[in-house]
Amino acid sequence: MKVLVGVSLLLLCFVSRVKAVTVESCPLATGGLLQTEVEKTVTLTCMTDEGIDPSNQKELQWFRNGAQVNLAEENRLYRRSLCVQPVTKEDNGVVFTCQLKGDATVNSSIEFDVQFPPDLNDTKEVFVEETSDVVLSCGVRANPPVTVTWKKDGEVLDLISGSYKTTNNGITTLLLITKAKRDVHQGTYICEVNSSVYGIMGRTFIVMVEDKVLRFPLGPTIAGVVVVLCTIVFAMISRRNTIIKCIKPN
Repeated sequence: MKVLVGVSLLLLCFVSRVKAVTVESCPLATGGLLQTEVEKTVTLTCMTDEGIDPSNQKELQWFRNGAQVNLAEENRLYRRSLCVQPVTKEDNGVVFTCQLKGDATVNSSIEFDVQFPPDLNDTKEVFVEETSDVVLSCGVRANPPVTVTWKKDGEVLDLISGSYKTTNNGITTLLLITKAKRDVHQGTYICEVNSSVYGIMGRTFIVMVEDKVLRFPLGPTIAGVVVVLCTIVFAMISRRNTIIKCIKPN
């Protein structure tokens, strides 16, 4: 009976020493996921339970994706605040963790879900020579992801004909036009993106197909001129006596 009482007391002592930290956020997080937007301000506050003894001088530590964040001295004990201002695209998917120094098992985390649109809604003029290739590029990095449609002169682009090829890696979408022809490829192209949050936006390209310029082969021409000049000089040197006699006055 005494043994049972001793074990019970030991368990009670263990339970009384269990520590915990919690992270509160503004705006509020749901299920450990905090949804926000770029340019916003987020405040995270890490709090401990009441079971931590001040005499132990325990500290709270913040980590951003595993890398420690250093804050002011007054924020180290019991209550520690972290302000993210402004929120950027690079904060999307980042995990902020508050833990007890010396005991990494006592921790709490929040993950950022940062929403942002692609950086579009502009117009560019593109000049390409006939029979040359041209690439049109759109940055489509966004959260949530967007769908992309290429259009030419207001109509959805026929990718099967017209020597077109597209790629999209979720960050950049490209439209490749091979061997451009004025009657086929000249016109107004739109990289149109559709976001469930931000709606429709896009980038406009005004493609002008110019006559092909016959470029003078500068390198070979210079080499040829040098060879001719050297030949003339050497010929003059080899025939200098004859030349001197010809120009010598009577």
